[in-house]
Amino acid sequence: MSNSNYNLTPVKELVKVLNGGIEFYKEAKTKVSSQSLEIIFDRMISEKERAAAELQPLVVLDEGEVETDSDLVVSMRETYTKVLSVVSTDKEHTYIAQLEEVEDRVLDKIEAALEEPLPAPYFSTLKLIQNSMQACHDEMKALQEVTA
Repeated sequence: MSNSNYNLTPVKELVKVLNGGIEFYKEAKTKVSSQSLEIIFDRMISEKERAAAELQPLVVLDEGEVETDSDLVVSMRETYTKVLSVVSTDKEHTYIAQLEEVEDRVLDKIEAALEEPLPAPYFSTLKLIQNSMQACHDEMKALQEVTA
């Protein structure tokens, strides 16, 4: 049940994808052997945590509580990657490729949220988050191409 006059479902879905991405990056960080990848993954985690924290007040306005769930598709991708990494000779590339797909999903959810009429401050916040998440996506895409 919504407490606001806005359709905040896309924002809540974005927060779930961000939460799922945070979990996935944390998992991936424990599976890679490259310290430089660990540092990159830490930065991605921080960016997603910051974005989710900035959106939580809007979710609280709507729901009355913070969104702690994560996106099922991201969770399934994480499980899929675990299975793939067992049979893959290049675990790092496997994780990077799947994390880049998570970045795609984040950008898709941001686009969906931006299509909804939102209070001006949150629209501005979403645009800033979009810029930050686009940079994360571009970095993972570049890593994917380098490790292919």
